[in-house]
Amino acid sequence: MLMTISEKILAKAANKEEVQAGDIVWAKVDRAMMDDLLGPRVQIAEQIENLKAEIWDPEKVIIVSDHYTPAANQKQADIVKFTRDWAKEKNISNYYELDGPCHQVMVEKGHVPPGSVVVGTDSHTVMYGALSSFATGIGSTEMVGVLSTGEIWLKVPETILFNFNGELPKGVMGKDLILKAISIVGHRGATNKSMEFSGNIIKNLPMDERLCMCNMSVEAGAENGIIAYDTITQEYLSKRGITEDYSYMVSDENAKYQQTIDINVTDMQPLVACPHEVDNVKTAGDVEKENIQLDQVYIGSCTGGRYTDLKAAADILKGKKIAKGTRLLVSPASKEEWNLCNREGILQTLSDAGATILPASCGACLGLHSGVLASGETCLSTTNRNFLGRMGSKTSRVYLSSAVTAAASAIEGKIVDPIKYL
Repeated sequence: MLMTISEKILAKAANKEEVQAGDIVWAKVDRAMMDDLLGPRVQIAEQIENLKAEIWDPEKVIIVSDHYTPAANQKQADIVKFTRDWAKEKNISNYYELDGPCHQVMVEKGHVPPGSVVVGTDSHTVMYGALSSFATGIGSTEMVGVLSTGEIWLKVPETILFNFNGELPKGVMGKDLILKAISIVGHRGATNKSMEFSGNIIKNLPMDERLCMCNMSVEAGAENGIIAYDTITQEYLSKRGITEDYSYMVSDENAKYQQTIDINVTDMQPLVACPHEVDNVKTAGDVEKENIQLDQVYIGSCTGGRYTDLKAAADILKGKKIAKGTRLLVSPASKEEWNLCNREGILQTLSDAGATILPASCGACLGLHSGVLASGETCLSTTNRNFLGRMGSKTSRVYLSSAVTAAASAIEGKIVDPIKYL
């Protein structure tokens, strides 16, 4: 039987020769991730104690304190302390704090081998599909079951195949590609489905931007996003000590897809997702005509704060200054990314342009700290969601774009097409 990548991974996890979309399987979990926001403090610790359950394999559990670090108040500090202490009590050695957003930490620390099933108490766990894994977000109750048994009940998803072909224009990044895909299917168009990304554009896309695309597949409702294993995957993993040959992690030719969507990117323009839905997508040029003044520009998070993003922003901002009255906040996707960009002078370039460099955390992305919006303010962000009240006040407005568009817009203090700066 011909199978997609997602079907192959779930068949292996369920110890079956083959599965097809619609099958119900009990899959063995390879890694379970929790963060401080939806980790042990929310039902999980209490339920584990009530069940008198032992953690099935502490070495396969990863806990990352990222949403409340650095803590902005005592409540946040208490949550992080509980998370830290619980990890120690349960002999979970893979505990990270102040290393950055959990998803970037997971891929950097080598916790996502291709072909694995990874679950996490955060919807953007889907990001790990860029490394050819089946990764999906689950709730706290499901996580209790995983921690106790090492297995999870899953329905094999149908797959939508997105073929990106053509020639990638200047100023168009992975963020633009995923916004294009979401604009086509809508914010619920891939609900409970797998979004598989392919085509000559994807084959040449850096891992940073592949991670961005898979990260945002959940914004179309997807169960997971995934990209086939290739030399770019292999090179990324080998730097992290994963050297096994996973070249079989590709979909079979003529595998059955629920839908195939072909996207020619040759004439694509930089895109912007307008409030308050991720599928409310327009070209940056069209939004520029609306004269959207910006109080804040935010470049960062597990979606848009990696080296490629910050380097692209710095290239535009070098020798320039951000607009008076607009603040530019930069939060690298992890401590590792922070250090890399610092060594190469990227953070200095951004600071010289007027940016404020923040620690690597989830603070501004969820309106928790370090960049919360006031009433009536407008922000252009490289993060993944622009929902009502996402970054603070429910009367604020959040637009989403790539780092290229964000940097150009910071210069003018309004949303603009970045092409003039390239």
